[in-house]
Amino acid sequence: MIGLAQVYLFAGLVFAAFAVLSLRDASNPKRLANAGFWGLLALSMLAGDRLGDFGNGLLVLALVAIAGLGGLGRGQGSTSAEDRAVAAQRHGNRLFLLALVIPAVALAGTLLFKYLPALVDGKQATLVSLALGVLIALALGMAVLRTTPVVAMQEGRRLVDAVGWAGILPQMLASLGAVFALAGVGNVVGSMMAGVIPQGSLLAAVIAYGLGMALFTMAMGNAFAAFPVIAAAIGLPVLIHQYHGDPAIVAAIGMLAGFCGTLMTPMAANFNMVPAALLELRDRNAVVKAQVGTALPLLAINIALIYFLAFP
Repeated sequence: MIGLAQVYLFAGLVFAAFAVLSLRDASNPKRLANAGFWGLLALSMLAGDRLGDFGNGLLVLALVAIAGLGGLGRGQGSTSAEDRAVAAQRHGNRLFLLALVIPAVALAGTLLFKYLPALVDGKQATLVSLALGVLIALALGMAVLRTTPVVAMQEGRRLVDAVGWAGILPQMLASLGAVFALAGVGNVVGSMMAGVIPQGSLLAAVIAYGLGMALFTMAMGNAFAAFPVIAAAIGLPVLIHQYHGDPAIVAAIGMLAGFCGTLMTPMAANFNMVPAALLELRDRNAVVKAQVGTALPLLAINIALIYFLAFP
């Protein structure tokens, strides 16, 4: 049965290839640090379950040390900027069709693999489908562009070098959110908010919940990391248990409020820092600045929807 283990194997092999190619890139003065960083990430995916909690903790500290000390550099791919510009002009917007293969396969697999329980683990159908989409898009890309797997890996390494440590920030922040939830941070936040929210005011509680999701997401960089904390602090004890709100509406629209915070923070690296790096924008916060005008009205709308829909 195909499951999470095979997805981790696939991802680990890709990062291991990036590590080897980084080590061989003489154009990068920090090639040893790059190779170490991507190699450690590959190790965590290939053998993380064997390292144990202490070993994985040391591995994460090593990743933070390499990135925090400015150890990562930018390597060169297998093509020049001029070659890429010529290829982009020749193929035009058809290149985006290759990128759309990934979400299309992920969606189709999520819906269809549930009918093949002997083939794919139903709990991991989305992740397995996502990995399959990457493989199919890679094969189609090599066929359309008439290139080789080595070139594909080299260009992939060039992109991850351009993104740098920000590429794994979402995973670390999500892990931090789980740690916060287990440590009881939600209860602490709930005790603090109890002294701020006026007693008996449903509107104030809803506003605190929506703003809390947005602000904590801005601090964590990930709405999935913020949700267990704010839900434990306000969502469950106040909105659902005290005011008998609809759990589905409170949870779903609360997540949308958190996503509004995602639009307004550079901590959401995969949405905001990565595009700025890939587009080589001079202002790395340009994406965030462009999104604030949309995020704030959406946040107000989400708070209003919770208030009017979750409490009949």
